[in-house]
Amino acid sequence: MSQSSPADSVPRSADPYPMRRARRNVAVLVAAQALLGAQMPVFFIIGGLAGQSLAPNPCLATLPLSMIILGSVLASTRLSAFMQRHGRRAGFTLATLSGATGAAIAAAALWQGSFWLFMLGALFTGVYQSSQGFFRFAATDTAPEAFRAKAISYVMAGGLISAIIGPQIVKLTAQAMVVPFLASYLVVVALNLLGPLLFLLLDIPKPVAPAQDAPQGRPLAELLRDPQIVVAMICGTVSYALMNLVMTSTPLAVVGCGFTQNHAADIVSAHVLAMFLPSFFTGHLIGWLGRERVVGIGLVILAGAGIVALSGVELAQFYGALILLGLGWNFGFIGATAMLASAHRPEERGRIQGVNDFVVFGGVFLASLSSGGLMNCSGGSVEAGWQAVNLAMVPFLVAAGGGLIWLMLRPKPE
Repeated sequence: MSQSSPADSVPRSADPYPMRRARRNVAVLVAAQALLGAQMPVFFIIGGLAGQSLAPNPCLATLPLSMIILGSVLASTRLSAFMQRHGRRAGFTLATLSGATGAAIAAAALWQGSFWLFMLGALFTGVYQSSQGFFRFAATDTAPEAFRAKAISYVMAGGLISAIIGPQIVKLTAQAMVVPFLASYLVVVALNLLGPLLFLLLDIPKPVAPAQDAPQGRPLAELLRDPQIVVAMICGTVSYALMNLVMTSTPLAVVGCGFTQNHAADIVSAHVLAMFLPSFFTGHLIGWLGRERVVGIGLVILAGAGIVALSGVELAQFYGALILLGLGWNFGFIGATAMLASAHRPEERGRIQGVNDFVVFGGVFLASLSSGGLMNCSGGSVEAGWQAVNLAMVPFLVAAGGGLIWLMLRPKPE
């Protein structure tokens, strides 16, 4: 029988120093976001290019990236339930081992020239990506109410370091071996193997099995009728899915318009910096303006990204569009996460967070799946494909914006 550490057995209510524990956990999760999260820019920079080199049809170039998202979709509810039973540390450790497995399979696929094996590796990688989505929720587990929005934004800010590390890994390793991109995936294996060591420092108690008379929370069907939960899920899904739709196609568009892989890496680096740099003040902004207004600002900025992208295909326009895309994602997604976190009770956490990420990553999967087809098989040119990708944002921004306005104008319950 395995033994729990003190950190896994102390009830949250008995902790005499809640802010000390909260800050420690935020620090560990920031480090995880920075180091382990560096693999995600690597995948988005080279995944489509590697897929294009292996795919039997160019329309399938971004399918491996879609498989990462599918892995996240399939893992999200199961991983959430696993962490509800066994704790965050066990769940995050399991996910990093899956990430290492996925990168090793992808490396073997590149060596053998197998597109279908490459997609299998991407599926395992998706389990890691799903766990990274839970870092922001884990930051709130031991945080007092007043610190939760800041805890979420600080953890997301760890992505600033990953935005620097990931593209540099690509620049240093993409052509370092005879098989392009092989060394990049081997480095990702090593990154994931750091995870179990890092998560030993995490100090989040395992959830205590509820007593028979303990509150069970609302049934899932009732939770999904809560307007704030529904709108938070819609806005979070749209923010993340549209960011992924455009970012997935960006390396293909940049290289297809005559620029280099290093240009693509620099543009994605600027994008990821823009995704996470505002996180230093997003939590404060939420406290000042409110969650819904910050989400609304994010949706407007995402629309601005599409307008810049449609204005041309010079380097300055790629940079401008992708920077705005990152800013819009930050406000939209962090704001929606804060909306969701404030709309459910602790005993409902495992149930609704897993469903939320299932919905979010389901939308991201569909966006990623559509991205390659729109980019490579619309209009007969790179420019036409890039326009199709950005025009596809319009109906979803309208739907999310409409839902948010309805929620803000809706009479508050007594």
